[in-house]
Amino acid sequence: MRLLQGGVVVVPTDTLYGLAADVLNEAALSKVFDIKGRPADLPLPVLVGDWEQVGMVAVVENDDVEELVAEFWPGSLTVVLPKRAGLSPVVTGGRDTVAVRMPDHWVPLNLAANLGSPISGTSANRSGEPDLKSLDELKKILGDRVDAIIEAGPSPGGTQSTIVDMTGNSPALIREGATSFDEVLRVWKSVCEARSGTIEEGERHD
Repeated sequence: MRLLQGGVVVVPTDTLYGLAADVLNEAALSKVFDIKGRPADLPLPVLVGDWEQVGMVAVVENDDVEELVAEFWPGSLTVVLPKRAGLSPVVTGGRDTVAVRMPDHWVPLNLAANLGSPISGTSANRSGEPDLKSLDELKKILGDRVDAIIEAGPSPGGTQSTIVDMTGNSPALIREGATSFDEVLRVWKSVCEARSGTIEEGERHD
C-alpha cells in the first residue's frame, strides 16, 4: 500500500477529493504541503476510520462531544479538538488543536483502517486555487505530483465539510459546509439537555 511506504494518494471522499497520507509520518505530510504549495502554518485536517482513531490524534475531554459526532459521523462534519500530546506540529500547523472527521465514503475509511492510523484529508488541489471536482482535472494538475489517484466510486458530493470548534463550552462555527450548523446546534442542545437530566436523576437517587 502506497501510504505504508510514505506515499501521497488522491482519494475520493463524500465531500471532495483529498490528499491522503499517514498523519504519523512527517515525511509523507511534508509531501502533502509540497504538492499543494500549502503554507506550513496551516493545519491539515485528519480523517479517521473509526472512533478509536480519534484518540490517536486528539483529546476528547467532554463526553457530550462523542455523542454529538455520533449523530453526524460518518459524514461531513469536521470537529476541532485539543490535539494529543506528541502529535506532530506538521499536522497542526504548530497549533494546540486538530481538525478531525470520519468521512462517509468507503475508500478513506478502508485506507485508514488498513493503515492502522488516521490519514490526512486536505482537499486535492493547489493551495488557494479552486477545488478539483473531476478526475480529468486531477490527473492534469496533480497526476505527476502524487503517487496514485484512486478512481473508485461514489464520486464526491462536491461540497466541503462543515468545521466546528469543540474546544469551548459549545460548538463554534469555523466554516459552513455540507452539514447544517443549525442542525449541529440542535443536536448539541439535545445532548446537553439529556446529560443534565441524567445528572439530576442521579442526584435525586443519591
